[in-house]
Amino acid sequence: MQVKTQAEAIKLVGVTPQSQRRKRLRISLLFMAPAFIVIAIFMLGPAFWAFYISFTNMSLTGAGAATPQWVGLQNFVQIVRDGEFLNAFRVSLTYLVFSALIGQAGMGLLLALLMRNRQKVFKSVLGAIIISAWVIPDVVAGFLWNSFLAGGPQSVLSPGLLNSIMTALTLPQHAWVQEYPMQMIIIANIWRGTAFSMLLYASALEGIPDELLEAAAIDGANLWQRVRSIILPLIKGSIATDLLLITLATLSDFTLVYVLTAGSNLNTELLTIYQYRQAFQFYQIGYGSAIALLIIAVGAILSLIYIRILRVEI
Repeated sequence: MQVKTQAEAIKLVGVTPQSQRRKRLRISLLFMAPAFIVIAIFMLGPAFWAFYISFTNMSLTGAGAATPQWVGLQNFVQIVRDGEFLNAFRVSLTYLVFSALIGQAGMGLLLALLMRNRQKVFKSVLGAIIISAWVIPDVVAGFLWNSFLAGGPQSVLSPGLLNSIMTALTLPQHAWVQEYPMQMIIIANIWRGTAFSMLLYASALEGIPDELLEAAAIDGANLWQRVRSIILPLIKGSIATDLLLITLATLSDFTLVYVLTAGSNLNTELLTIYQYRQAFQFYQIGYGSAIALLIIAVGAILSLIYIRILRVEI
């Protein structure tokens, strides 16, 4: 019997495109199953456990260690009434706005624009210098900044590079971290994380046709007009992605700031440092887990705001 159409052939064989897709999906899920299991055990498991204990009085000492009790929203009510939490929340928002949203995102975009259509040698050298700060571990970066900012008029330590430069210029030395703690951690975080934004924006700028910008220049648009009217609208998806990721990363910052300030300055006490103190210095694990949930909630709310403002489809 001669088969006249492809549909009749598929019907005779019993294989349809839908069945083939289902088979490929089953095979794909089979290969991904080990990764899903690892994620469930080591990521989702601790996340659900932290969610649970945030509603308990679990602690490392005392009655809360032997027999944790369900306390409902008591931890969250205590957090809202805690002046130290409100101070840490204010410090974290200030740190986020100036070091991430303005510093990293702005500097990253500026560097990406600077490197656009430049010679390969220039891009390679500048990119390597900037990325080298990003790949250094946080602990190492913190000690580097401690060495750079060391010294001061009343310090027994040898002056760091910055104070040595100040002396060479006949300018007064400063105890930089003690006198300007917020400014120093903001500058350190900009130095640390700008490379990520630069790489993301550089990749996005590669997708903008040169002819489009050249046509705008011929029509009389200056650099700022081309950036505002052409470049920014075309890369708004990358902008939203960058703001989302650096917000989550900055809200979870701990090591760099803790090493730089020793975690002893209320003017630089981030939410993560406040959480660490409550959970591991005062042994209130349930209370610390509640703070962690609030940090996640703040990051999620800010992410939705970015998406809403930039009108990016998800």
